Amino acid sequence: MYLDGEQHRALRTEAAREGISMAELLRRLVRRYLEERKGVPKVPRATYMKLVNLGASGKTDVSEHHDTYFAKAIRRGRSR
Repeated sequence: MYLDGEQHRALRTEAAREGISMAELLRRLVRRYLEERKGVPKVPRATYMKLVNLGASGKTDVSEHHDTYFAKAIRRGRSR
């Protein structure tokens, strides 16, 4: 793994502060990252494509209620 100088110094400083090796700090960071990613559900590509069609929906309030339409499209995509 290649790190730039600033990243290397920051990791070395943090590892020293924690009293662990840089390798252990990196293992912990990778583990935490992977655990956090497990909680993020993958949304199928088709769900996003439905959003593209919102502009052609005939609705005149999409710009005002885009969050609502987006949430509904995501929910519909997950229920299939």
